[in-house]
Formats: sequence, C-alpha cells, structure tokens
Amino acid sequence: MENAPDSPHERLAWAREKAGFADKAAFAKVVDVNPTTYRAYENGQNGFSKLAPRFAKALGVTAEWLLDGGDTPKVVVSTASAPSRVSLDQPSIKTADGGETAPVVRLDLSYSMGPGTDLDDSYVEGEAFQFDIGFLRGLTITPPDRLRIVDGIGTSMEPTLHDRDLLLVDINQRDLNAQDRVWACWIFGLGAVKRLRAIGTNTVLVMSDNPDVPDQEVSRKDILIHGRVVGSIKRH
Repeated sequence: MENAPDSPHERLAWAREKAGFADKAAFAKVVDVNPTTYRAYENGQNGFSKLAPRFAKALGVTAEWLLDGGDTPKVVVSTASAPSRVSLDQPSIKTADGGETAPVVRLDLSYSMGPGTDLDDSYVEGEAFQFDIGFLRGLTITPPDRLRIVDGIGTSMEPTLHDRDLLLVDINQRDLNAQDRVWACWIFGLGAVKRLRAIGTNTVLVMSDNPDVPDQEVSRKDILIHGRVVGSIKRH
C-alpha cells in the first residue's frame, strides 16, 4: 500500500493531486476558498481543521484522515466526477428586508506575518463578515471574494478614518492609477493605510489626513500596494 505523507498539510496536497486537481487554484475554486488562503493551508502556514470536512468531501477522503492520518485512502474522486463547487452545507443568508448577503474575509492586522506579495499572505485570516450585496455593489463592482475587511490602527488618517475603524479593501485594485485615493499598502516594509499621489514616474507623495502628521515623498520601489480602501465602518 502506498504511504501517504505524515502531516495534515502534506496529506491535503497528496489527496488533491490524487483526486486529479493538478492546480491548487482550481481546487480552491471548487471548495470556495481564496486561492492564496488555500496555498497557506497546503504550505503548512495555517491550520485548516474547520474546513477539513469541506476539503474531504471534494477529495473523497475523510476529515479525520486529513487531520490525523491513518490508513491510506483507497478511493478518491477524479476531476471528472468532482463537483464544480462543493456545497458549504449552510443555509442561504438574507437581510431583514430579504436582500442577499455575501461573506467578506476579515484579516487580523494584529498578527502581521511580514510584507507578503498580497494582503492574504501578510496577515492572519479571521472570521468572515456577512455584507448585504447591494451595499457592496454601491461601493465597488469587485466581487465579494476579492474584498477584505481589516482594522484601521492609529490616528494618522483622522478625521477621515478613526482608530479601530473597520476598513473595506478592494484587493483587485493594486495599481496607483488614481490620485489622492486611500490605499492599504506596505511602506518601507511596514503596513499602512495612506492617501497616495504620484509625483512623476518614480516618486509617490504619502499623505496623512491628520494635519499633525507630515507628508513624505517615497520612491515607488519602497511601496507595495495591497488594495484600495473603498469604504469604512465606524465603531461607537
């Protein structure tokens, strides 16, 4: 009998490949998980115990085997018989007035993991928020799975944004193609929410709405944009 890997993330990768999903992103779409988030599960960066039943259903194995190991499964599904998308086994959610809602992933900025290539690589994923789809469409045409909720920390963007406001970030917008918008970004390797203005081709003016915080000119190569802040929710 073929031996399967010893760790949960290695078993997940092994089962995915045996099931005929050569591409991680393709499998992530089937199980309705952000591809970057899913890669972190297979890389062993994050645990996936809550999602193990969903993964197991798509792969033709058991959640217990994925998490704890044991005898190597004899039967796994093929992509020919795999569902186009695994049912989440959750009731559809509607607002009080009957409108549909969609989940938006929340990222915990309190647990920064360093300046990754995108927002999902940089912060730990938290519990998703349910938002009215009509409300989201009023802010951006970007699909809900490409939006993120983060906590605004600090006072440099007051009075526009306040400390501990919840910020809605559109991660489809990562190019500085509009002046004086507010962006979630890394500046010199540090996470920040700032207003940006391009000055020429190589320099960016980093602006704080708080008049007590001075603006600064920064080289474009020292800024990594994760997404544009398209809305905020104030806490009272």
